[in-house]
Amino acid sequence: MMPESGHKKPLELLQEGGAKICAPMVRYSKLPFRTLVRQFDCDLAFTPMIVANSFVTSCKARENEFTTNENDRPLIVQFAANNAEDFANATELVTQLCDGVDLNCGCPQSWAIHDGYGVDLLDKPEKVSVILKQTRNRVNNNDFTVSMKIRIHDDLKRTVELCRRAEMTGISFISVHGRTKNQRNEPVNLDAVRLISDSISAPVVFNGDFRSMEDFKNIQDDTGAKGVMVGRGLLDNPALFAGYNLTPVDCIQRWLNISLSYGISFTPFHQHLMYMCKKLLPRSERRIFNALSTMDSVLDYLNNRFGLSPELDDLSKFGTCS
Repeated sequence: MMPESGHKKPLELLQEGGAKICAPMVRYSKLPFRTLVRQFDCDLAFTPMIVANSFVTSCKARENEFTTNENDRPLIVQFAANNAEDFANATELVTQLCDGVDLNCGCPQSWAIHDGYGVDLLDKPEKVSVILKQTRNRVNNNDFTVSMKIRIHDDLKRTVELCRRAEMTGISFISVHGRTKNQRNEPVNLDAVRLISDSISAPVVFNGDFRSMEDFKNIQDDTGAKGVMVGRGLLDNPALFAGYNLTPVDCIQRWLNISLSYGISFTPFHQHLMYMCKKLLPRSERRIFNALSTMDSVLDYLNNRFGLSPELDDLSKFGTCS
């Protein structure tokens, strides 16, 4: 068990209002990236979606999918589950290592729908209620949150009914991506998030297009949300919550230090840098940078372009993994 870090709990952050949250992102919102965004005013972070059944039955899956440390708080672990037993069992495995669990009801990928995960659950409110209630009853800690992340229905009455049923289970909060399961780049439906906020007493978190802190207060006013969850915007600019409109060079420097500290493999190391540098480099330079294929070549490029190199004396302060 890791020691308590004295951090604020998720509900405390939401009750204060204005919580800045890193969204669950497959492949991306892992420990190194969570460490980075926490250095730039991120209040709360989610793990990537983890399939609960595999997590429960496979030690290898647990080791590969979930890594954390004493500085990685507050933290919510998001699971994909299609039954109460898997979600509750997975929750019991992480209760001492995080501050809450979240049921994914928003993943629109075809494999997830086929297996009864993600948006497939939007049409099964009774099943969702059973999953949430049984899991809530398994955890003997009122500070530990049980939440869900959803997309909206075309018929918003169905979404409101889903959320009201979830609230009756004692759900801690609901994150709402204001698009339907078939929408990708269409404008987010702010009115739908406001309707849900007005229909339940549990806190609602807004998720959708968000690219600047200038939008923060407007989104809260328009939706009644107690927090704002950001995914792609943080990939492009991990310092977004600190008020930067573009990724600052200092953020790239910190990523180098964190990556080497955790021994991250080349592919995620480079992919995150491609996102961060997207608006800092002209197209011709992006082509060159994105085509680099070794750690040394990337480090040489960053040194020549920005004067950056890993600061080896900084590598011990990020905590030990568990």
